[in-house]
Parts: sequence; C-alpha cells; structure tokens
Amino acid sequence: MAIDQSGPAPRPLAIARWLFMVAAMIVLIVAVGGITRLTESGVSITEWKPVSGTLPPLSEAAWQAEFDAYRQTPQYIQINGPAGMTLATYKTIFFWEWFHRLIARSIGLAFALPLAWFWAKRAIPEGYKLRLLVLLAMGGLQGAVGWWMVKSGISTDVRVSHFRLATHLMLALITMAAIIWTALDLRALAQGKSRARLTAFGAAALGVLGIQLVLGALVAGLRAGYVAGAGWFSWEAWPLMQGRLIPAGIDWIDGALHAALNDPFLVHFLHRWWAWLAVAMLVVLARQVRQPRRAASIAIHSTFGTQIVLGIAAIWSGMELWLAVAHQLNGALTLAAAVWGTHVLGRIKG
Repeated sequence: MAIDQSGPAPRPLAIARWLFMVAAMIVLIVAVGGITRLTESGVSITEWKPVSGTLPPLSEAAWQAEFDAYRQTPQYIQINGPAGMTLATYKTIFFWEWFHRLIARSIGLAFALPLAWFWAKRAIPEGYKLRLLVLLAMGGLQGAVGWWMVKSGISTDVRVSHFRLATHLMLALITMAAIIWTALDLRALAQGKSRARLTAFGAAALGVLGIQLVLGALVAGLRAGYVAGAGWFSWEAWPLMQGRLIPAGIDWIDGALHAALNDPFLVHFLHRWWAWLAVAMLVVLARQVRQPRRAASIAIHSTFGTQIVLGIAAIWSGMELWLAVAHQLNGALTLAAAVWGTHVLGRIKG
C-alpha cells in the first residue's frame, strides 16, 4: 500500500487575505490617531496597562482617579485646568485615547493569533516565516514607541514631542507598507508567479513620498496646520501663507536644519511644496504601471488627487476636524496605492 507523504499544503492566498485585513486595520488606527491628536486626547491616560487597561473605568471612583492623575500633567495645569475642564469633558478625550489603544491591542491579536494558527498548520510558504516574525516584532515595537511618545506629554510639555509623534506614525505606515508588500508577494505566489523586487525608481518614489509623510507628521505634532490662516477659497491661506509666498515669522536663529524640523511656519511651507515633487514621482509611477495593471494606476492617481484636495480644504477650513482626519487617513491610502504600484513595477522590471 502506498503511503501518502503529502503534508499540509502552504496557503499563500489565505495568508495574503489575512495580511490585507491587518493593513486595513492599520489604516483605521491612523485615522483614529489623527482624531486623538486633533482633540488633544493623547495624554489623557497617564499609565500604560496592557491588560487591565483594556477596560475603561467602571465606577465614578475609578473615573475620578484617572482624572486626578491627568490633572498632574502639564497639559491640564497650563491649558485645560485654567479653561475649566470638568470630569465630563475629560471623559471625551479619555475615550479617544482609550479607543486608539483598544484598536492597537486588536491589531496585535489580529496579527499574532492567525500567525500562530498558520504556523501550527504549517501553512506558511517557505521563506516567509522570518518576514512575518519581523512584522510581528514591528507591531510590538509600535506599542513601545506609542508609550514613549505619550510619556513626553505627561512629564515635560503640554503636548507630546513632535519627533516622537512622527516616529510613531511613520513606524505604523512602514509596517503597513511592509505588510501590503508581503501580501502582494504571497498573492503572486498563489498565482504561480515570483516575488517582486524593489526597483531604483520605485525606491525613489517611496522615499520622496515618505519624506512628505514625515513632514505631515511634523506638521501635526507642531500644530503647524493652523499657521497659514483660514477662509474658504482664500488665496491668503493657500497657495499663499498669511498672504505671502514664504511666510513671515520663520525662526532662523538656530540654523536652517533646526528650523526645517522645529519651526511650524517652515515645516508647513515645506510640507505643502514638497507635495508637488511627490505628485510628480507618483504620476510617473502610475504611468509606468498603467499598461500591466490599470487598477493600480487608477488607485495612485485617485489617492494623491484626493490628498491634494483634502489638504487644501483642511487649511482653508482652519483645520476642521473631519477634513484633517480624512487628510491623514487618505495619506495612508496614498502610501498603500504607491506600494501597490511599486510592487507592480518590480514585477515588470523583474
């Protein structure tokens, strides 16, 4: 009698679908993170409790204890306390930070548990185990970076460090991009195709877009979106800034590099004009992949076009919450589309 030696078969398509779901969850948390930042909710929870912190306070005494801890922060002492913040108002900002952390925990479970199941079932294709473990580690690091960011606003300032905020956001986006690339590789494997390679132009396009995203994170951390002025269809706010092409008020005392990273006027100026270099790179990328993968080309054009409109609208509105959050969310989608296009390009040139 013949012995069946066939073991469990790899399931690259199932793993790819799972990874796309995790990437979608990261897009969601980027949006919620934007709300958390814009509502100044980030330091409302002053402790990191990975397990017990899953549940919000369940009694008035517990709520009062949380509020008392928050009242020791510089943000409360210098801003919200003098403004007369009540416990009811505090509960609103608490919700957004708690919800942000809850989604983060959910993403961790949504990655770790299926990974363990696929591993136990020996369904992970050869060559992908280490990559998936690295992605898991990046997710764990993200939690540590998030707390490192929050601590800067609890003990030293009325807001979190804009450098730490940028690190937190960019690590999330890099993790999302790596997950999407891996999912696309696995989907290609399921179709009997080889992995894509990162081409020189693809790397350049992602690099230029990455700088734009970093600048956007610095704009968010410095509250630099407010410095341009406001008013619908006001040329004073866009394309000008307070009626000038190059805004007044840039502090050059500590040098150009310091200003480019710390001065809200200059950071905003760089973010709005570097965007056009990113657009040019994405247009070329979209044209290069239009023939083999039209859907990827459409996705790139659609996301960066929407991003420009949302960015201008957010400035004109005086940083209306929903517009600013939509701009941040669509930034993540723009990166996702660019990764897709770069992957398609890698298959063409491969």
